[in-house]
Amino acid sequence: MSTTPLDRRPDESEAADQGRSTGSPSGAGSSSGAAERALAAADGELQFKGAVPGGPVDNRRQLLVKLCWMLLWAFYLVYPIKDLTGSHHGPAAKAFGWAALAGFLGCYVTLVLFRSMRGIRWRGSYPLVAVMAVLAPATSLGLGTDWLVMFNYLAVAVGAVLVPRLALAGVATVTGAMAVTALSLSQDLGTIGELALPAFLGGAAMIGMQRLVGVMRELRDARETVAHLAAAEERLRLARDMHDLLGHSLSLITLKSELAGRFMEAGQQEAARAQVTDIEQVARESLTDVRAAITGYRRPTLPVELSAARRALSTVGVTLEAPAALAEDRPGLGAAEAETLAWALREAVTNIVRHAQGATLCTIGLDETWDGEGGRYAVLEITDNGAGPGKSGPGNGLSGLDERLALVGGRLETSPGQHGKGFRIRALVPLGARVA
Repeated sequence: MSTTPLDRRPDESEAADQGRSTGSPSGAGSSSGAAERALAAADGELQFKGAVPGGPVDNRRQLLVKLCWMLLWAFYLVYPIKDLTGSHHGPAAKAFGWAALAGFLGCYVTLVLFRSMRGIRWRGSYPLVAVMAVLAPATSLGLGTDWLVMFNYLAVAVGAVLVPRLALAGVATVTGAMAVTALSLSQDLGTIGELALPAFLGGAAMIGMQRLVGVMRELRDARETVAHLAAAEERLRLARDMHDLLGHSLSLITLKSELAGRFMEAGQQEAARAQVTDIEQVARESLTDVRAAITGYRRPTLPVELSAARRALSTVGVTLEAPAALAEDRPGLGAAEAETLAWALREAVTNIVRHAQGATLCTIGLDETWDGEGGRYAVLEITDNGAGPGKSGPGNGLSGLDERLALVGGRLETSPGQHGKGFRIRALVPLGARVA
């Protein structure tokens, strides 16, 4: 006996509920709506990402807003500007100061602009930070203590550019360099602390912002992945439904067409006409089923599938034996589990019609069983007395049925029939608690 291990997974409606709003209709079509809503949410997220931290800007307005926020921190530059406009330095020193200030600010603004347009991993960031790292101590040592505020911008730039594992050490290094530079300018420890603390906190805050940006980026990527997975799951569901629906109906149409041809060759026109009428009816029902499956509202039931099975098996000369209680409701059997058993019955009958050579009898039963852990299961068993499966492996139909059962926490078991003849399919689905 080949047994598929029991794999308890949430059912399809529960998985879809995680990606849709409350109040969405459940059932086969709900996963389709969930996939569409998930994709729409991902698209909306991607369209909006330029307006959130860490996302490349999409237009000039977003870039202008980002620059305005950045320029709010430019008030520290009032100290070097005031120093240059005073009478403390000669023309050469002022020329050097203005050039250094323009170069430093140009590097800082360029860093913000290009990282905003090309992403935070833009390789041009490192040369710009290197130039800032040279200008900050050079202006401080050459022009005085008013230029120590340049280290604040350098610490923020280092915290933004370096990878997370090196960023904190880089900010600490910049802060230490600022303290050493201030000591060389004969500043007291109190003044050094007042200067170093904002620099270190600014760089640390930027590190935290970069980590937040990374988390938000991962969240966007995860939502996009979930949307694609939901779409893939929906395609898989539709493929299973189409295989089960059309495989059963087209097999029946093929058989009836062959019978009609034989009757026509034998001159039995009335019998051939009856088969053609049946073909038309099956084709119409198949079209209705396909339309219902696409719109997502088709729910097969055991009574309906049992009736269809009886008609299909009679066409190939197979007698169906099934208890009348099979069409009745079973306590504890949920709607999703009952639907899955109905799909199992359809697939098993399709296999008999297609592959059960020499079969004359099909037996269907519905019972209960328990596993080793005390779980209670409903068992739908379909057995034929044909030639058996031979050495061929399971086809797409049984593989899809196994997936359907796994979605509701069930399993599929296949084995030869009694005395090694024929083929047996056992579909097990969990039962809930009995209602008193």
